[in-house]
Amino acid sequence: MQKLIECVPNFSEGRRVAVIQKIASAARKIRGVEVLDVEWDRSHNRSLITIVGAPEPVFRAVFATIKTATALIDMKKHKGEHPRIGATDVVPFVPVAGTTLKECVALANKLGRKIAKELKIPVYLYESAARKKTRVNLADVREGEYEGLLTEIRTNPERIPDYGPAKLHPTAGAVVVGARKYLVAFNVNLDTHDIAIAKKIASRIREKNGGLPKVKALGFKVEGYAQISMNLVDFEKTNFDEAYRAIEKEARKFKVGIKSSEIYGMVPLASVVKAIAATFKTKNFQADQVLEKRLYE
Repeated sequence: MQKLIECVPNFSEGRRVAVIQKIASAARKIRGVEVLDVEWDRSHNRSLITIVGAPEPVFRAVFATIKTATALIDMKKHKGEHPRIGATDVVPFVPVAGTTLKECVALANKLGRKIAKELKIPVYLYESAARKKTRVNLADVREGEYEGLLTEIRTNPERIPDYGPAKLHPTAGAVVVGARKYLVAFNVNLDTHDIAIAKKIASRIREKNGGLPKVKALGFKVEGYAQISMNLVDFEKTNFDEAYRAIEKEARKFKVGIKSSEIYGMVPLASVVKAIAATFKTKNFQADQVLEKRLYE
């Protein structure tokens, strides 16, 4: 079986499309990888690129994007809704086929060492690659964001990076690198301008506060409307349809409706099949019943 991994680097740029395309082009120049998706959001001022291929080509492609982002993004000028600590904010490796999470952890460490040595950017390891329990959760690593880490990295021993200097790069800040299972990025936009409602609902549904398993959620204002932005870190525990229904239930308590929802980036077919089966109570519905899957196997 061919070894395949996915990497979805997130960058702190969602407004300058030319810059985003230059970063994506750096990956496309590497033979042996496919750039499956490029997405960006102006309000969050953030973009992501989905790169898939064999481990070594993906590694080279990802480093090329990080090097390009380092040259083009200045964190001193960055403002946006989404939490971040660097120009290349987070880089997760995900096993797809013929690979394991352990192999992705090894890649994360290899990339961390290369970023630190060649680009002089401090690197934090998270999720399955984390060396400290306090760094498993991405939100904990990004606590205080770029502005807070400017001082913390130099004065707080708990914020010393896993690789690289104990000071932020002059323009690129820091980067978080790790290995994890598939993550579904899912946003629900409420039919209200009141961001306080989004924050309250996000607080109620996130796992950290006793809500839905494996759900991380924050409330933002996006294009004038309140949004609940989520990372579903294990769709087998909580899928996007379950999160939607939970938000819908909470929104009714505030007499607010749902304006729209969006999946940010790509999702595995298994999560779509799971959502269909749960929503429509279909019996024994399987991925093999999806026509395109059978045609292109």
